[in-house]
Amino acid sequence: QVQLVESGGGLVQPGGSLRLSCTASGFTFSSYIMSWHRQAPGHEREMVANIGPTGGWPNYADSVRGRFTISRDNAKNTLYLQMNSLKPEDTGVYYCSRVFGDYWGQGTQVTVSS
Repeated sequence: QVQLVESGGGLVQPGGSLRLSCTASGFTFSSYIMSWHRQAPGHEREMVANIGPTGGWPNYADSVRGRFTISRDNAKNTLYLQMNSLKPEDTGVYYCSRVFGDYWGQGTQVTVSS
C-alpha cells in the first residue's frame, strides 16, 4: 500500500535551517508529482511547494519562495524540502503528499522559536 513517511522536523531558532525528508513506498515514485503542505495551529492546510515527476517544474507558495527548495531523489524514493531563513510563521506540521493530496504522510512538526 502507499506509504509516505516524513522526518527532519524539530525546534529551530528564527533564521535557522531544517531539511525535511519524505520516504515513499508502495507506488512508482518517479511517475508522480509530489508536494509539501503545512498546517499551522488554527489555520487550514496550505500547499508549500510541489515538484514534477523527474524533478522539474518546482513551484512555491509566495510565502516561502526564495527561502525553501523542494527536490527529489527518485533512486531513493525520497522527497526533500530544504528550509532556510526560517520565520516563526513557518511553524506548523509539515506533510508530504502524492500529487496534491490523494495520499498523505503522518506529518512532522516544525517549530521556529527563540
